[in-house]
Amino acid sequence: MKIKLMFLVIVVCSLITSVCFAQDDVSAKITPAAIDARIAEIRMGDIIVKTKPGADVKIEQVRHEFLFGAAITDNLAEKSGNAMSDKDRKMFLKVLEENFNYAVHENALKWYDTEVEYKVVDYYLADRIYELCKERNIPMRGHCMFWAKDKYIMPWLMELDNDELRAAVARRATDAAKHFKGRIDEFDINNEMINGDFFRRRLGYGIVSEMTWMVKAANPNAKLYVNDYGVLVERGFNADSYIMQIENLLANGVPIDGIGCQAHFITSDKNDSTGRAVTTSGRVQKTLDKLAKFNLPIKITECLVSADTEEGKAEELRRFFRLCFAHPSVEAIVMWGFWEVGHWIPQSAMWKKDWTPTPQALAYRDLVFNEWWTKVSGKADKKGIYKADAFYGDYLIISNGKTKKVTLSKKDKSIEVIFK
Repeated sequence: MKIKLMFLVIVVCSLITSVCFAQDDVSAKITPAAIDARIAEIRMGDIIVKTKPGADVKIEQVRHEFLFGAAITDNLAEKSGNAMSDKDRKMFLKVLEENFNYAVHENALKWYDTEVEYKVVDYYLADRIYELCKERNIPMRGHCMFWAKDKYIMPWLMELDNDELRAAVARRATDAAKHFKGRIDEFDINNEMINGDFFRRRLGYGIVSEMTWMVKAANPNAKLYVNDYGVLVERGFNADSYIMQIENLLANGVPIDGIGCQAHFITSDKNDSTGRAVTTSGRVQKTLDKLAKFNLPIKITECLVSADTEEGKAEELRRFFRLCFAHPSVEAIVMWGFWEVGHWIPQSAMWKKDWTPTPQALAYRDLVFNEWWTKVSGKADKKGIYKADAFYGDYLIISNGKTKKVTLSKKDKSIEVIFK
């Protein structure tokens, strides 16, 4: 009995020690100094310029490799039901191009938007939004191929029997993948599966695997993501279920290529009585670390920042963006809209109705285009070498009367630019 009791004490003490170490480890990771150190380590490389000894050198960043994105509302398209005015469309595209290097359709690519009536497929909205982004060199991801929640299932789809439903799923997967092949090659495959199970309930759990392989058959280059909410919030009510779901999908040979984490209603470290989802720095760090074990890219697919004041929103954006930008597995942060008009949660928009930038927008720009942006100049040494630490991305390098366009990538870590 004494031996058993002693063993129990040892186990309990061991567990307590492990928890304490884990908490200390997370606490150490989320200090400002630790975050800045990780950003410098994982988001920066070396640009080495070889030119004439003593020559002037200018290094100017023009684009980030990291993806800072935005969701695009349907009414950007000229023939949408509630289209923007020409003046607002021009401003929308200007703000989009000046602030983001990545985009996603908010609704236009969803099945219910492309097939309102059975077998009447119309990609106009999705195509037009894609074209407007392409003109501005902004790549798009696909949201979403399917949506698992009953409330977003079209009435005609509900009415199909199981054989007809399976055939409709196959047609949707194949047709959408082929239609966007070479233009949009990344999709959320079956959105919010933790919170909805329409297709699995009707067609069995194997339908998720079937969906992925249908898309891959139509477009072998397609990258397929899972995507859900309630993962990064403080209660983390979906975090463990999400991790288990990904484990099960991968164990059963489902080709999942990436992990999407929604981030709606990011507020403060304090308790929130309004019912909004609260998150803390420790929870975000801990959950991202757990998801990183899959060695898959993580994207913050739907970000909204909410707080009681405009300055509070700005502070929350800074806090959340720093944590994500400092995590080696995170490859993108996508704001779920940016203009107040047509925004899902208007009070969380970055730009007001009259296109005035909010403090949140200014905080975003300060991070992306100031703190995390490289623009330096100097003179080459006696050997004709000038070296700079630089954020990964595209650059203009100017020296010896010439200008070169180069890309410093995370994959390569460094690049040599030679001026003869």
